[in-house]
Amino acid sequence: MLEHGGQLNAAAARYGIALAQWLDLSTGINPEGWPVPALPASVWNRLPQPDDGLNDIAQIYYGALHVLPVAGSQAAILALPWLRARSRVGVLAPGYAEHAHAWRRAGHQVHALTFDALPPAVDTLDVLVLAHPNNPTGRRVAREQLLAWHEQLSARGGWLVVDEAFMDATPEDSLAAATTRADLIVLRSLGKFFGLAGARVGFVLAQPPLLQRLNEHLGPWTLSGPARTVAMRALRDRPWQAAARARLTQASQRLATLLTQHGLAPTGGTALFQWVAIPRAAHIHGQLARQGILTRLFDAPPSVRFGLPGSEADWARLAAALQGVSVGARPSAIQPMDFFR
Repeated sequence: MLEHGGQLNAAAARYGIALAQWLDLSTGINPEGWPVPALPASVWNRLPQPDDGLNDIAQIYYGALHVLPVAGSQAAILALPWLRARSRVGVLAPGYAEHAHAWRRAGHQVHALTFDALPPAVDTLDVLVLAHPNNPTGRRVAREQLLAWHEQLSARGGWLVVDEAFMDATPEDSLAAATTRADLIVLRSLGKFFGLAGARVGFVLAQPPLLQRLNEHLGPWTLSGPARTVAMRALRDRPWQAAARARLTQASQRLATLLTQHGLAPTGGTALFQWVAIPRAAHIHGQLARQGILTRLFDAPPSVRFGLPGSEADWARLAAALQGVSVGARPSAIQPMDFFR
């Protein structure tokens, strides 16, 4: 099992701080998620209905012709490698580690690639997997470049798999509408933008033959009835979505400013997190953890990802904690990444 953010129980035990006293900034989940209402008893006491309208609602929200609901995008990440013969797979690094782990576990030859190494490597690959925007760096690629890579791969039966877990704040950059093309697979999730990580709701956008194979691999009832109901309501709530996009963009800019004021100018980020590459990342992570603030620590490169505080009290607590953090000098080799579209 790989390490993930949100491990509050482990942090509480390690640092001797009660669970209720933690400020969790380690996940990149919207701290002001979609407000889940009370659900009717019927969604709890009968089997989930695959023809309940969720697919139609998701197609409209994502602007995609074909979707498959899954138990979070993680379910698709684990399953997709088993739908191909052994392949040469390029996975963006640094990136969400579950992708490389899943493809290796299924017996594929996995190559970790930096952004700069991607263009020449595409011609040598059968599958290219990347998160867009990237997690944890927040880096983006021009849509035209992604589609060009897809054409190169598809011409020889290869796949482009794009994990858009952090795309909802900027839907104009999504490849969802382009999944009318064969061999293009887009993963989406309600965990981050909607703040519904516990519901485990995700979608795979691709052509019907691949979705059918994936559906058969996963089996029936991949989503619970309550999760399907919540997903339908959240995806239809356009006023909340518009307000959340504006709120998250403002909050992310506020976080970047706060970190910069304390010597932690972000190296990259999205509307839901800011990422700081710094040699003393582990020390900074530990200093904040000893104050009950959990961040996401990465080893390669050494870096810390900060999610968004929710309440004004949380913002004040983070600001006060940062005042006591010893940052140290940042090397000139680490430069802020450009966000390019």
